[in-house]
Amino acid sequence: MQFPAPPLRLALLAAALLSACAASGGPRGASGPPGRGAFGAYLTGRFAASETDTKIAADTMLEALRADPDQPEVLNRAFLAALLDGRSDATRLARRLPDNPAANLLLAGSEVQAGRWDRAEQRLRALNRSGPVQVLQPVLLAWVQFGRGQPDQAQATLRPLVEANRLRALNALHAALIADLAGKPREAERLARMAVADQPQPPWRLAVLAAGVLNRAGRGAEAGRLMDKILASGDDAALAAAEGNRRLALGARGVASPADGIAEAYTALASALRGQGSNDFALVLAQLALRLRPGFAAALVLVADTMADQGHEEQALATLNQIAADDPLTPVIVLRRAALLDKLNRTEEAVGLLRGLADANLTLPQPPARLGDLLRRRERFAEAAQAYDQALARSGPVDPSDWPLFYARGIARERSGQAAAAEADLLRALELSPEQPYVLNYLGYSWAEQGKNLDRAKSMLLQATELRPQDGNIADSLGWVLFRLGNLPEAVTWLEKSVELEPRSSVINDHLGDAYWAAGRQREAQFQWRRALALDPEPAEIAKLETKLREGLPGYPASTAQR
Repeated sequence: MQFPAPPLRLALLAAALLSACAASGGPRGASGPPGRGAFGAYLTGRFAASETDTKIAADTMLEALRADPDQPEVLNRAFLAALLDGRSDATRLARRLPDNPAANLLLAGSEVQAGRWDRAEQRLRALNRSGPVQVLQPVLLAWVQFGRGQPDQAQATLRPLVEANRLRALNALHAALIADLAGKPREAERLARMAVADQPQPPWRLAVLAAGVLNRAGRGAEAGRLMDKILASGDDAALAAAEGNRRLALGARGVASPADGIAEAYTALASALRGQGSNDFALVLAQLALRLRPGFAAALVLVADTMADQGHEEQALATLNQIAADDPLTPVIVLRRAALLDKLNRTEEAVGLLRGLADANLTLPQPPARLGDLLRRRERFAEAAQAYDQALARSGPVDPSDWPLFYARGIARERSGQAAAAEADLLRALELSPEQPYVLNYLGYSWAEQGKNLDRAKSMLLQATELRPQDGNIADSLGWVLFRLGNLPEAVTWLEKSVELEPRSSVINDHLGDAYWAAGRQREAQFQWRRALALDPEPAEIAKLETKLREGLPGYPASTAQR
């Protein structure tokens, strides 16, 4: 769940806290390289941590700490690695790190779980206000105050931030959740409305929590309209807002305790930070959330997405498998699992999951659309086109947001030999969204290959190059149209530019070779064709390149000067 936040400020705060996590703790002047026996494990742990391989990082950093237990650098990194891998060792090590912010957050969470509210508040108030905690500290304190039985004090803590803070959505939502648990439905209702007031398209988690508050306050129709926004968004989260899942989401409290509330706050900030590229600290916050709320789907999804981004698909799958089968997010989880299975070349399993999801959600376009995307990536174009047929049939009245489906089906149809139907789809995509450079490029290039509508293709591709001036594939398409039109000087100029932008494309180097040959620059043409041949061309293109190297370009005899 993402909340509006100043991007640079949050990213800098996250970097500062991560630095503190890794470097703080231990007596002054005691830092330095780990001992000889620990050094190999320490280096391995550092590398594993940089690759987000949390298991190996934790194993080796804990090994290094056993070999050199008094080294502050090793202690801090071992704690962080243990926390990121969900190890119980993290709590034990946190007690040795009084100056480590993440350690104190973890220990504050332990106090919350034990109901030791005064101790939890002491730890939270002692945290350095210069790190990311300054964003979350008021919310965390409010939940501790509520746990102590002081709901009015909790609301007073959040009130100034609800009224004027740039993070109003975060603070208003948590104030609403506290009022809801305190049995103040009218106050909860007012605050829930404030949380979504500046959100034309609220994120899933924000929407479902606010809708739950409104529903319990007797505003079921308003809650339904909020969920309808998610359903109409076209995002994957629409699956979780469909009728059956909607009842699940609204039927249970999304936040039932202070521990749940703090976990929500951690996950919200983690999501915002991950969206700004601060994956490491996002993982720290997600693990803190999971300590407080094991099995929390939103936090597990964030961990899995981060693992997948780093190429750890098996770990990501294992993380998603921890989510309960009856969680409202289950349909969205199925989409993620299918994508991971496909990356692991378990494509038939992925296809089976998506077909099952499509059959279970007969009115939603997302499952067949994702199936079409998967099949298209696997070059199963005819099957992909059929999946897109199903997605478009479910989309209802066509509107501008449907252009990606027409574009994707156009590609699938063109690659499966349905040229006329493909052209119709691509033209429809442009009608819905006229300034899509990749649609302009695909259709313009298709026409160039067919030798038709060349003047219109040139106009479209000039527009595409203005929209994406540094895209080598679009520059190549324009050059190829100019070549087909017989404008060799301009064709060479654009094709040379495209090779500069995409030097390792076999097709683009081949095109430049053709243009050189037609312009009488045979030696340069042969160089480009040899280069194209060395750049892993499609099997069908290899024989064509070899023929051109032997005989030249058909229809363009070699000039006397360069034979």
